[in-house]
Amino acid sequence: MALDVTGYRCQGEGVHLLPHRDKARLTVVLEESGGVCQPCPRPGKPDVSDHIPRHIHFAPAGMEMWGYSKSVRRVIDATLTFDFALLGAHLSTDFAAHRIDSPLPRFSNDRIWNLTRLLTEAIDNPDPSMQLYGDGIIAAITSQLFAGPRSAACKAGGLAPWQLRRVTEYMEETFPERVELGTLSSLINVSQSHFCRAFKISTGMAPYRWQLDVRIRRAQAMLANSGDALGEIALATGFADAVHFGRIFRKHVGVAPGAWRIDARR
Repeated sequence: MALDVTGYRCQGEGVHLLPHRDKARLTVVLEESGGVCQPCPRPGKPDVSDHIPRHIHFAPAGMEMWGYSKSVRRVIDATLTFDFALLGAHLSTDFAAHRIDSPLPRFSNDRIWNLTRLLTEAIDNPDPSMQLYGDGIIAAITSQLFAGPRSAACKAGGLAPWQLRRVTEYMEETFPERVELGTLSSLINVSQSHFCRAFKISTGMAPYRWQLDVRIRRAQAMLANSGDALGEIALATGFADAVHFGRIFRKHVGVAPGAWRIDARR
């Protein structure tokens, strides 16, 4: 799957051919200021009386889609393009043929909109936990839109104790390296979407948050028990630098690393 974020500045009224015609793609309007924009399957003037703000559309590979705009000052959209054969193998998921071959010309879905927005914000983040975070978002989007009926195994609750132990031990062993969601799910032979759901049921946290929690706790141990500089602790626990470490630590702990170290040593 690939993600493109595109911004347009518009004047007046116009129609243009949307990109990626040769690929299956999901386009999500993230921002729309001024007038209206709307997808349409032919280069005509659509009826905009039933305009849907923050609309989403899906087009299968080979289908042309056109974008119509009127009096819009600025539009930002995110387009996710899919290779379903590779993605299905990566996610260990079977996609429903009628879903990946049928267009969804215009619809609204707050969950998919929010997931896509979060994905665009995370895509260039250097934090190793963002690998699991992004993988989880992709699994959630594709599962909701394209997956076939869940099997009985996928409807079950959390992970079995041996499954949870195996994946958490693996994350501990590979710390602080990036870990892919597909790697964790393959360790216990389940799909990525099922793994995300079951892991959160078992631990109360998404996989990326569990990994981040481990990194924060390791950093706290180093702050309390060593004289290492913040930059050294940052690198040892998988953060890009001391600034990145300080920002994430303060967000999750409530105080800056230096202040936390002082309090821990009193």
